[in-house]
Amino acid sequence: MAAMTTPAPFGPRDFQLVLLRRMADHQPGLVEDARRELGASAAEMREANRRWQAMCRSRSPRGGLARYRSVLGPPESSVRRRVGDLESEAHRWPVPLWPGLRFEVTATVPGGAVWNEWLVRAEGEPAPVLRTADDLTPWSCTADEAARAFAPATPMEGSAPTRLRLSLTLPGERRAVAEFSWGLLQRLL
Repeated sequence: MAAMTTPAPFGPRDFQLVLLRRMADHQPGLVEDARRELGASAAEMREANRRWQAMCRSRSPRGGLARYRSVLGPPESSVRRRVGDLESEAHRWPVPLWPGLRFEVTATVPGGAVWNEWLVRAEGEPAPVLRTADDLTPWSCTADEAARAFAPATPMEGSAPTRLRLSLTLPGERRAVAEFSWGLLQRLL
């Protein structure tokens, strides 16, 4: 009889594989390169995604913000924000695959219910110069950077919970739709 092994704790490397799994539909080449950079196989990426989905669907008390803290450790930074009557805290963690970005989880206060989770530019890191459609290359910018550069931008429903689409106003008042996964640009339609 084979000995049962306990899976290693789910950590930052696994979480990066989860981010990549959702991006693979749009940018398989970039994902393949990033997966190799992490030293992970395609099977490991699928297993990390399976484990993450199980954690998200679990009835355990470690949901929402607590789940991110258990996987990523203490946040690098936290800041309180207020939008109308909603008071929230935004927590940011480094993501080694994208050193200029941070994974941000915004949760309500009190209670910690997560209402947004995406990649954002790290504090002090320069934003990319975005002037034309040619500047909107895969993984070049975050959703908030594209929205600011090509305003007015209109949020649209994405094809999955971690996906967002923005209708952007390009030079010459031309409209285009940009697709993001976890807040990182995947493609311009």
